[in-house]
Amino acid sequence: MKTTFRFPFALALVLGFVAFVSAQAQDQPARRQFPYSNRFTFGGGVSQLLLGGFNVQAEYTTNRMVFDYSHGFNITLAGQSASLVAQDQKLAEKLTSTLGIGIGYRFTPTFDVRFEPKLHYYEVYYDGQPQTAANRITSYRTVTLGLGAYYRYYPFRKQTNGLAGILIMPSVRYWPNVWSSLDDNKFTYQNRVTDRTETYKAASQGFPGTNGLLANVTIGYTFGMRKK
Repeated sequence: MKTTFRFPFALALVLGFVAFVSAQAQDQPARRQFPYSNRFTFGGGVSQLLLGGFNVQAEYTTNRMVFDYSHGFNITLAGQSASLVAQDQKLAEKLTSTLGIGIGYRFTPTFDVRFEPKLHYYEVYYDGQPQTAANRITSYRTVTLGLGAYYRYYPFRKQTNGLAGILIMPSVRYWPNVWSSLDDNKFTYQNRVTDRTETYKAASQGFPGTNGLLANVTIGYTFGMRKK
């Protein structure tokens, strides 16, 4: 199968992010210890729940760096949440699995920016019909490389009990596709709803028509918030 690669923009993101973090690390060896350093956080996203699925996220913060892993399951994109091509062809896109890592730099105790490579597994069905093998039109995978900006908010941080670890973390991400397992990034088929020969294109992440822009809110818990 012929695959589609689109790396120049993603490579520029990676090189720019690495250069920035390296420069910051050399320039700030003596800065004070940030709060919430050397802590584990576990949580999940709100948007995945609203789309009928769920995800889990685990991250570890050092004084200046953030390392995370996330894994989403069974996220259904139908109606206005589906890609523009899927909407036009009366299709629903199901993200059966989406997973990846993040490596970030903490600008402040509460704000960080992360480089995020992700792998996404899609299945495509007719919208409003049972998601069975008989109704499946195609399945494919995409890889995204992008950046995410995160803000950490602890509504009970001044408490001296377990409530102090409760975290609300809004984020904005830009995850453009750099690879698709579809031949030439598209799939041509006979659509039994529109009664036309249609060409479906691999979906981008996030808001339809934005080619990778998305937002989310993570609800989580940071362990050891009261620990010195």
